[in-house]
Amino acid sequence: MQTTPFSVAEFIAILEDLLEVEFTFHKVEELAQAYERFSATEQHYFLGWIRRIATTNVEVAWRFAHRAPKAWAHMDERLLDAWAVHAMDAYDRKGLRAAFKVIDEVDQFARLSHAEAVGAVFGEIAGVLLTFVRGLSGRPLKLTEGDASYTDSETLFLPPVIAEMVTAEDNFALAKAQVALLWAQTRFGTFRHDLDELIAKFSDQERALRCFHALETIRLECCLARELPGLYREMLRLRETLGQSRGSAWLPFEERLVHAIGIEDTIQLLPKAYVTEMPPRLCYEGELRVAAIRETLAKRQAREKMLLRIKLRELIDKAQEQPDEGCAGEKHFEVRTIGDNESLEMELLLDGQPIVPPDDMRQMMTSIVLDFGGIPPDYLFPAGDGEYDPRLLVGSLKDPDEVWQGVYHEDGAFLYPEWDHQRQHYRKNWAVVREKTVTPAPIGFVEETLAHHAGLLKHLRRAFEAMRDDNRLLKRQEDGDNIDIDALVEALTDVRAGHEMTDRLFTRMQRTERNMATLFMVDMSGSTRGWINTAEREALVLLCDVLEILGDAYAIYGFSGLTRKRCEIFRIKAFDEVYSTQVKERIAGIQPQEYTRMGAAIRHLSQRLLEAEAKTRLLITLSDGKPDDYFDGYRGPYGLEDTRKALQEAMRAGIHPFCITIDREAHEYLPHLYGAAHYIVIDNVKQLPLKIADIYRRLTVR
Repeated sequence: MQTTPFSVAEFIAILEDLLEVEFTFHKVEELAQAYERFSATEQHYFLGWIRRIATTNVEVAWRFAHRAPKAWAHMDERLLDAWAVHAMDAYDRKGLRAAFKVIDEVDQFARLSHAEAVGAVFGEIAGVLLTFVRGLSGRPLKLTEGDASYTDSETLFLPPVIAEMVTAEDNFALAKAQVALLWAQTRFGTFRHDLDELIAKFSDQERALRCFHALETIRLECCLARELPGLYREMLRLRETLGQSRGSAWLPFEERLVHAIGIEDTIQLLPKAYVTEMPPRLCYEGELRVAAIRETLAKRQAREKMLLRIKLRELIDKAQEQPDEGCAGEKHFEVRTIGDNESLEMELLLDGQPIVPPDDMRQMMTSIVLDFGGIPPDYLFPAGDGEYDPRLLVGSLKDPDEVWQGVYHEDGAFLYPEWDHQRQHYRKNWAVVREKTVTPAPIGFVEETLAHHAGLLKHLRRAFEAMRDDNRLLKRQEDGDNIDIDALVEALTDVRAGHEMTDRLFTRMQRTERNMATLFMVDMSGSTRGWINTAEREALVLLCDVLEILGDAYAIYGFSGLTRKRCEIFRIKAFDEVYSTQVKERIAGIQPQEYTRMGAAIRHLSQRLLEAEAKTRLLITLSDGKPDDYFDGYRGPYGLEDTRKALQEAMRAGIHPFCITIDREAHEYLPHLYGAAHYIVIDNVKQLPLKIADIYRRLTVR
């Protein structure tokens, strides 16, 4: 980098190139003179931003270049960075006029310097907080940006910027505390009572709701003190830093609720709290929005009751198919809680005998318990024949093919960011993703594949059976099958040295615990047409057959794209689906589509993978080429860098990505995307089933 400042003439030449004056006819002489007073470092800083913004729009870059020298007088680098990114985001979302408005209102933006300089910005902290929430017990929750801190019982909302504290670290801690308290509302029963009915008993309903919220916050603080003591101490520190206290009038309530378990304790104290002086709202307390809670609860509870009763009917039908279960008569379900009152562990009993429900059913039962404190008796009656309309199971979703044709084709779609390597920032809500189901084809392809590869299938089955029976030698055990020679030698040495002899002198073989979830991401771009498509389908047929031996959770999705506005994910097998005739028909129906827009697919399927309950999560991509798309610049460095960023996001979330490709040029770009040891190139597509099995074995035997 040049160490001396550019002259005006040099700066003019650079601006003419960046701002394309040959086509835009902008005059840059006066503009260059405005930058003459800056140091070389500052000049390079400004030129860097002008260059990055110009990749988005030259006119926005021109307007930024004019405003930046004056803005520098009352903005630091971080604030100016945020201003530039905000302008580009505004252009992405609403176009040129919105971007100009952001740039022209730079003075107003500067007045938010504290919030931008030390505030916890939702877009920057959402990923970390979402990982934190997923590690907590209870219902899987979403996290999104809203106008305040609140929850509707399924989604946690946080404001765009949290800036009540002096430092960035404390503002992040405050955001985490807000998220924890919202989670606690869903986990410890804040919504188990009809809030409308509760506050209707008081003349001032707004005051009653505020008092109820304050009491519940006290109760939930005590729950957090038991569940997350370190975070609770941090919450107290944040309050002390801001000098916040409920006051002496509320001390009796704090003493009464310190050992409270359920919402009943809060309700009992509400009349007395209602006539007590109102406490100030604490920094992490957020809001209680009854209307949002009411609407979400009603929809979820009606749907979960229907789904649970249908699942119970499926369990009965399956039990009656067993030879020893042919007896007629009414079947009776009950649920037994394991542990204390706050435990979510439960056992499902059929006619007094415990049975193991599927994972999706167990999650649903957990959600119902969170809403009611248990499972209501009327939820445990299996659905009768024809009792529910099958269309209710999928809701009123629009057909994806019809939606793409409409003006509002983004309605109901998943929106994901894309990494722009030139601007070094995300384009927010940039890629529009929809899930579709593969059109089924006759199952004959599956049967022919199994017959044609019978020898290979036998080999694969043996390999996967060996994985299932894999044992691990545990050393230094208190009891076991054999003497641990190393432990015995060390113990005898200790005895001679005058120490007490340990009793951990044995070895024991223990079957390796398998707790895996694997998602296969299949390239369905147009370039797979022909023999590659056939090989992919054959590999999936063989793989599903042998994966059933292991019993691991696995899913298969295809992906394709045609510009950022039409990124398509094709469901072939979801985690909660069994390997059925329908799945086989979908595998047979896999057909080439459009282009290879990988970043959005990785982000979406990473979310699907994170929803699966597993200790180890694998994302294995089957592809025939590099990231690519039509027309909008995804081809080349942009697509590669966005894909790399999406893979880094997946790895930070605890996912292990791997790629199998037949692209002979893959050595040029896959190490940059996946790392040197997380991909393989095969030169013979007939090797694909065997290689997938080998790689799966290496990745899952840990």
